[in-house]
Formats: sequence, C-alpha cells, structure tokens
Amino acid sequence: MSEAIAQFLEQFPVLGLPVHVFDDYSGWLLSRLHQNIGSHVVTLNAEMVMQAEQNPTLANIIQQAELVIPDGAGVVLYLRLQGRRLRRCPGIELAEALLRQAGQLGKSCPVFFYGGAPGVAQTAADVWQQRLEGLAIAGIQHGYVEPDAQPQLQQTLKDLQPRLIFVGLGVPRQELWIAQNRHLVPNAVWIGVGGSLDIWAGVKTRAPAWMADNHLEWLYRLYQEPWRWRRMMALPQFALRALVK
Repeated sequence: MSEAIAQFLEQFPVLGLPVHVFDDYSGWLLSRLHQNIGSHVVTLNAEMVMQAEQNPTLANIIQQAELVIPDGAGVVLYLRLQGRRLRRCPGIELAEALLRQAGQLGKSCPVFFYGGAPGVAQTAADVWQQRLEGLAIAGIQHGYVEPDAQPQLQQTLKDLQPRLIFVGLGVPRQELWIAQNRHLVPNAVWIGVGGSLDIWAGVKTRAPAWMADNHLEWLYRLYQEPWRWRRMMALPQFALRALVK
C-alpha cells in the first residue's frame, strides 16, 4: 500500500461527523503501523452520534480521529439515504482482524487489553492467546481503575509501548480516555471496543446473524442489557434526524 493511500481516506458526513470509507480498514491500519504512524479508531453508531450532539468534547474527538468506521446499521442506512452505498463494518470484526494480523506479526506487534469488569480482559486475552499462538500480549488491565491508580497504568503503557491498544470502557468514556492518553504511545493503534471484551470472554454473545442482517442487533443488545433502554431512546431520535435531513 502506498504512503499516499495510507494517509488518505474518503469520508462522508453523518450529522456533522465524519465516516471514512475504504475497502480494507485493517490493511490501512497495518500500513500505518509499519510506518510508525499512530491512529485513533472510532466505531461510530447512531447512539454515539446523538451523544456527540450533546457532548462537544466527544464530537471534537470523533472529528479528529484518524479513522471513523460505520459500525452501526443506523449510520449505514443514513448514508444510503444520502445516496452513499457502503458496507457496515462492526467494530468487533475490525478488532478481530487486527488481532489476527498481530498474531502473524508476533513480538513486533504486542497488544494491550484494557476494560471490562475484573477478570474479563484477562479471560478475553487468554481466549485470543489460545487461538493465536504467535500473539504477543503486552499487558492486561480491567476497567475498574481508581483515579489514584491511573498514573501507574499510564506509566505501564509508556514503558511497554504496545502497538495495538483495545479499550473497552463504553461510550463516551473510552473515546475520552484514548484522547487523553494516546500521547503516551503515539505510534500505536488505539481502538474503543465497547463490549467486545465481554463477548470474547464469553460473558455476553453477539446477536444471531439473522438479526444482524435485518439491522436488529440493537434489540438483541437491549435483551441482554435491559438497563440500556434510556440510552436506546437515541435511536428513534437519530432516525427522525435522518429522515428530515
């Protein structure tokens, strides 16, 4: 991949936020890793778009991210209404593609898992280590880090200098945390993976394929996490905004 291609991605706006369009996101990120160019990856969905409307700091982080992928079905449908045809790219699938590439690269591409309840990140890392014998795991940290322990975590990242950093703290916390700390490992790919750690660890499951194919993953997530119903109210708000755009 040429340097020019590695630096530029076409983008389309979704209610003022960018979505980058490319056929091979993981290959693009791998090219940047080879060039020692850091990246913040945002997995954009409708809920995050609506949060960004109320949170200027989050909106600015998304606008400044090197890669914003169309994670949510609502984002894809919005762009299709604007005449832009593109495929959805679930963040968990991009993260898994990056992990497989890291497994092939071995010690030259160590990874760091941060987030989830105590034990979740460790279990997720163990699962991937079993799948990919060549995977180099630089470090693991659950997401319940007290404020006074953050400096130690920051120093650990600075010392280890992992190349891939998966942050599962939920939106918008993970995006804010990445923006605040990515200077510690400037050449890494940082990606907010939300609940992916729970899925890898077997704590939760992904929606069945038929639900994903019919844009109903949000319903399955609500089934697993009924407490999210208030946050899910962002979905009809987003749909209304899309229709009256």
